[in-house]
Amino acid sequence: MTQTAIAQTPTKSSNARQSLNPNPDGGPKSQKQMSKAERRDLQERQRAAKAAAKASVPSTPAAKSNTTPTGVTAKGAAQSPASAAKKSGKTADGKPVKGEQEDTSHLHTHAQVDDTTRGLRIFSHFGLPKSPSVTKGDVHPAIIRVGLQFSDFKITGADARCIAMLTAFKAVIQDYVTPPNTTLSRHLMTHLSPQINHLVLARPMSVTMGNAIRQLKLEISGSDIDLPEQDAKNALCSKIDNYIRDRIVIADQVIQETAGKKIKDGDVILTYARSSVVQKVLLHAWEDGKRFSAIVVDSRPMLEGKAILKALTAASIPCTYLLLPSLPSVLPHATTLFVGAHSIHANGAVFSRAGTATVAMMAKLHNVPVVVCCETYKWSETVRWDSFSKNELAPTPFPSSASSNCHSSRHNPDIKTSHNLSVLCPLYDLTPPSYITAVVTEVGVIPPSSMSSIPAALGRTIGA
Repeated sequence: MTQTAIAQTPTKSSNARQSLNPNPDGGPKSQKQMSKAERRDLQERQRAAKAAAKASVPSTPAAKSNTTPTGVTAKGAAQSPASAAKKSGKTADGKPVKGEQEDTSHLHTHAQVDDTTRGLRIFSHFGLPKSPSVTKGDVHPAIIRVGLQFSDFKITGADARCIAMLTAFKAVIQDYVTPPNTTLSRHLMTHLSPQINHLVLARPMSVTMGNAIRQLKLEISGSDIDLPEQDAKNALCSKIDNYIRDRIVIADQVIQETAGKKIKDGDVILTYARSSVVQKVLLHAWEDGKRFSAIVVDSRPMLEGKAILKALTAASIPCTYLLLPSLPSVLPHATTLFVGAHSIHANGAVFSRAGTATVAMMAKLHNVPVVVCCETYKWSETVRWDSFSKNELAPTPFPSSASSNCHSSRHNPDIKTSHNLSVLCPLYDLTPPSYITAVVTEVGVIPPSSMSSIPAALGRTIGA
């Protein structure tokens, strides 16, 4: 009787085999005989059977021997509910044991990350200056030093950054040794790649740096392979010196002469932030005997206008210093606006320090001519329509330390001490060509609509 009962009771494996058999009477169908729905149903039942078999069989023998009901140890001894709750960290109703706190630190961490990044996630593609702590590849000490100066904003301005980079490249070239079985013109290009990458990690590359690097690579590829190594390195360093002299130093001198002719006695020159070229133009015009006054408009967080203010007042030029919100009060007295440029693009748009577009727009509304002083090596063949697609973030004006926050709160009660405060300071903006009257370059005064003619004026050497 017992054997019959056992025989009539189907085992779990036989049920699984029967459930996997789509046609138990006529034999199993082949995959070709089944329809698409039948094959899908068979796959679902196979997955369910595998999951049930895996759940019913313990993974290891040790786990099988230790699998006991709640409150009973592996040896069969009774376990008190208090000790079981202490081990699990929770009581029977799922609440944490007294004296034990549920671990929710990961939830707070994710919430904090979401709160701090939600506001600036749309600007996450902006270049953020950072000190490269780890150098990748064989990086020269001169490049590491310049990279730190870039990331700390100790070297700012398109001209200053390009000159510092090229000067560091001269040290790299002089210390370079060509490996055996190769040539300088081929291997030096590979050696320069980690140097360039390190500078880009410190701060995004500017248009001027990109144009200078392309010109340097062109000179390296065209170097004579029959020259001795030291002579070839000296020739490359001489080419770098010539580039700095011709494209920056002499170009600035020509711009000084050309833009200085636009300044007359009694003029009130308006300028924004600090441009090394505009500073040279104003100082040169004052040295030529022209008597005028200057209005320096500045803005946070960089406050670069203080540097040009110091240089102009040292030359006894009458100056007025004010911040950007006060601009409308002085615009009726200005005769010409002189601004610099970080880069200028083929459609005539000027990429410059944030706030330049606002100053140019308001000057245009008050019929004040807007003159941009810019060397041609800042020209880019790209077309730009906004400053959102590519930009950088300026250093934050509010320090993160608690003492600095308290100091700011005392001077401005509206500023609350909060770790969730994120200050967004784009470094540049784009001035449309409709706001610009003329662009003064070393090849002459060019209207914004004719900026695409610059390569032809220079024999197509820009960005070669």
